[in-house]
Order: sequence, then structure tokens, then C-alpha cells
Amino acid sequence: MTDTARLVVDIMSGDFYAGNPHEAWTWMRRNEPVYHDEQHDVWGVTRYQDIRTCSTDPATFANGSGCWPKGFPMPMMVDMDPPLHTRRRKLVSSGFTPRRIAELRDQVAGTCDEVLDGVAERGACDFVHDVAAQLPLIVIGDMLGVAAQDRDDLLRWSDDMLMSQGAMTEETVEKATIAFSEYEAYILPVIEQRRSSGDTGDLIGILANAEIDGDRLSDDDLVFETLLILIGGDETTRHVLSGGMLALLDNPDQLAALRADPALLPAAVEEMLRWVSPLQDMARTLNRDITLGGATLREGDQLLLFYPSANRDEDVFTDPFTFDITRNPNPHLAFGLGNHFCLGNQLARLELLEMMPKLFDRLPDLRLVDGAELPRRASNFVSGLESMPVEFTPTARRAVHA
Repeated sequence: MTDTARLVVDIMSGDFYAGNPHEAWTWMRRNEPVYHDEQHDVWGVTRYQDIRTCSTDPATFANGSGCWPKGFPMPMMVDMDPPLHTRRRKLVSSGFTPRRIAELRDQVAGTCDEVLDGVAERGACDFVHDVAAQLPLIVIGDMLGVAAQDRDDLLRWSDDMLMSQGAMTEETVEKATIAFSEYEAYILPVIEQRRSSGDTGDLIGILANAEIDGDRLSDDDLVFETLLILIGGDETTRHVLSGGMLALLDNPDQLAALRADPALLPAAVEEMLRWVSPLQDMARTLNRDITLGGATLREGDQLLLFYPSANRDEDVFTDPFTFDITRNPNPHLAFGLGNHFCLGNQLARLELLEMMPKLFDRLPDLRLVDGAELPRRASNFVSGLESMPVEFTPTARRAVHA
């Protein structure tokens, strides 16, 4: 590929994200930083500073038309603009205060051990399904207050709803519709029980009974916001854990350094977040004509903010295609920016900080299975590894659970 030949890609297709989009994004940053997908009439924003501009000016770059272009806005805060978004976020953030997240540390550590107990004696597993997907699913399920036997349903609903992104076939749309209906039927009685009893012992109870300046969340609000919490809390952390572990296995010098010096772990987690960037993009709709990245844009135009591209921007990150657990500074945008900055960022960091040392301790020789295929999810919203076969020396389960 040369810089003189214009690159033509379908930025709406899940296949684009399942391949190696970084080659295309690198070309775009150099040649057409605000890239026009003429087929869909959608613009892709690839440079770090331009994405910062779009993320910190909600009056110009609106979310209210939906987080994905050509779709329909949903009644959840990710598809809202101020002042409605501000009021909704205040209510939902009551379940994610720093104190509440800090209080989860022991519980998250115990969940890490529970997950590793499930694979330790086997000597092999699919790291994505058996480890990376299980940790955030159990944590967010416990936070929401769902029963342990319902976790598999939560995972299926989450997967089926996201799989329609980038592969919108009759089959995937039908599965997503069924998944939403089943989730709604499941969660509404739970919401009603928490509201009628005043129980605030879990996240659903906290949100169902939250009130700020007379504002409360309706049942429909709670269905959509808890669904957003489920998908956001499960899918993204799963991909960072699996993709981050793969990056360490692909860079044995970095893995050895991290094993030798646990003090490197916080910086390593930030580099895993930058490296994986599971949230591929979010949409914005223009409220006025502007010029951005050399492109002339009109009111009503829709943009996709490519966070993984921003996190490889050569103007911001030194050697951006090098995985460096000592990278400092590391101002990545894996959690977005501005008023839509991810509410669950500290929970995600906590899960990664607790799981990585336990992996090193309990599965010290974990390695990829020779010749293993590493397929990526064909999704234009949240993407990452779908499977990662690994093997290791079997070890015993813990004698007593914490």
C-alpha cells in the first residue's frame, strides 16, 4: 500500500475490525485523518487530538442521535447529550463511587481465585472463554445482584446483542432481539423487588432507589442502563485481559520484567488498555458546519471516533506499535474522554490489577497452544479475541475459598 493511492475501506463492516485495521488507520492518519467512507457517507476520525476535540465539545459533536451511525438512539445515557445525559449520569454513577469500587477489592480477588480454580487442574483451557470472559461476568453479575446460576444467560444475552454489530444479518438481528426480550423479562421483576423493598444491597437496588434533586430512574431507564452496565462491564474487560495476556506472551521480555517487578503492574495495565482498546469507536453527529483534520463537514454529518487509532497516534505515543509496560506518560483513550468517559474505568482496572498477579502465581508457565488460531470478533463496536487456546502445568485448586 502506498500513500499516493487512496485507501478504500468499509468502516461500517465488522470484518474490517476483525482483520488488521491498524494498517488502514495508519494510512488514514498520514493521508486522510478525517476519512470519508463514501459508501455509507460516514466520516472516521483517526488522530488523537481530533478525537479529543470531538469528545470535549458536546454542543458541536452530539451523542443524541445514537452511539452508532445510521442506527437508532436508545434510551440510555450513552445516547444522550447534556442536560439529560448529566442528570442520568449522576443517578447511575451512584453505583460506581470510588468508595464502592474500593470495597469490592476483596470480592474481586476472590472471584479471580474462583475463576482460576475452574481451570487450574485441567492443564489447558480457552483463555478467552474460561478466564477472560468469566472474571468480569461474575463481578458485574454479583454487583447487579443476579443469581450465580443465571450467569450463563447474562453472557449469552451480552454476546448475542453485540454480535449484530458489524454482521447485521437476519439471524444476528433475530438473536439480538430475542436476547433483549429475555433480558428485559428477567430484569424487570428484579427491579420491582428492589424498588418495593427499598433494598440497596446490590447495584440494581442502588439504582432503583436512587434519587437526586427529585430525579429517579424509571423501570425502562433501569432496563437499558443495567444492560449498558452488563455489556460495558463484561465485554470490554474481557478483551483487555485476553489481548493484554497475548501481548505479554508475544513479548517475553516484558512478561519477564513484570514477573520480576510487581511494582510495574499499574503501568502494565495502562499499556494493556492502550494496546487492546476494545471499544473500537463511538459516533457523533454534527450540530453545525465545521472543518476538522482538513475535511469540510456539514451539520448532520456523522463521525466515528476511532479510539484504537488514537492510541497508536505517532504524534502522541513514542514507538506506538511497541508494547511497553514502562510507558510513561500513557494518556490513552481506551475509556473515551469527556462527559462520556467510561463510568466503570476503575472497576476494570481493579479486575486487571487483581487477576494478573494471580495468573503469574498459579499458572506460571501459561503459554499459547502451538498453531492455535486466534480469531477476532467481527464487530464494529467492541472487538477482541474470540478464542485463545492455552496450556500450562496443572496445579491444585485452593484448599479453602476465601
